[in-house]
Amino acid sequence: MSNRLFQNMIHQMRDVIDATIGVIDEQATIIACSDLTKIGSTSEYVSIDLNEPHETFVRDGYTYRAFGTHQKPEFAVFVQGTDENASRYASLLAITLSNIKTYYDEKYDRNNFIKNVVLDNILPGDIVIKARELHFNAEVSRVAFLIRIVSANDISAYDVIQNLFPDKSKDFVFNITETDIVLVKEVKSSVESKDLEKLARSIADTLSSEFYTRVNVGIGTIVTGVKELARSFKEAQTALEVGKVFDTDKVIVSYDNLGIARLIYHLPTTLCETFLQEVFKRGSIEALDHETLFTIQRFFENNLNVSETSRKLFVHRNTLVYRLEKIKKLTGLDLREFDHAIIFKIALMVKKYLSANPMKF
Repeated sequence: MSNRLFQNMIHQMRDVIDATIGVIDEQATIIACSDLTKIGSTSEYVSIDLNEPHETFVRDGYTYRAFGTHQKPEFAVFVQGTDENASRYASLLAITLSNIKTYYDEKYDRNNFIKNVVLDNILPGDIVIKARELHFNAEVSRVAFLIRIVSANDISAYDVIQNLFPDKSKDFVFNITETDIVLVKEVKSSVESKDLEKLARSIADTLSSEFYTRVNVGIGTIVTGVKELARSFKEAQTALEVGKVFDTDKVIVSYDNLGIARLIYHLPTTLCETFLQEVFKRGSIEALDHETLFTIQRFFENNLNVSETSRKLFVHRNTLVYRLEKIKKLTGLDLREFDHAIIFKIALMVKKYLSANPMKF
């Protein structure tokens, strides 16, 4: 897109500046020129000078002035001639083209494009058009990570994450709030959920160990097609919100691994309340003390195995059986029966969900 932008400006300038003018890239290839026959040719005399600061220099009868939107110049303008006028024209062209490119990048660059797609700030019909304009590969597989800062110091987590993913043509990093950073990463279609969790863990560990910044990371599902990125981002949001309710100790939460918690999170609260009333119609769940609830949790963790659970709790088997009988008497549910155990497990999760009253997106 820069080539067309520059050529349009050079074309307008050619009648004002009575000399051959144009633009070269980092490889010293002419990408725009008032003499169209020169476009695509390369000058071996100037490539090394683009590594220098933004200075005017003369080579082979032409005056050059490097420019760009980054610290290292990416382009240089050239004007035929070596006199003071040529130097002045080169400086004016460099300033003009640099400002135009900066404006264009701010309005149309890929990072802003992805941000607008993710946040649903662009119409579906415009996505394909913009992707084509930006030469954006719209059909590769990508996934959205939502990195939420829990505690931080003066180090910018955003800058750290940008440095971790320097390939700006494949990976996109941007802020959406003071505490929420989005990473949209290109991945292979064969990548599995555990690989994404490993990557998220490395981000969290780097921020924690090296920069004393704690974060939680939500992971959406892998999607193909740029239009689907908004869905992957919403899934990452949901993963963090569900994790905040059901897995408060988890730093990395993947939408793929939310299980039944995802279903409960999307249920209307009135339906959840009705379910609890039906399950605990013989007695309120509040009637179960902390010790009993702890016993139930360990019983579930040990796959309803009485012997294993009693061993882990350091209690006699008969003591555990007594506690299970007590629960049955209070609730009418025998946790040693698989169907009853499932109902009770879901009921506990629903109760936790209602107590948390999470924000939904």
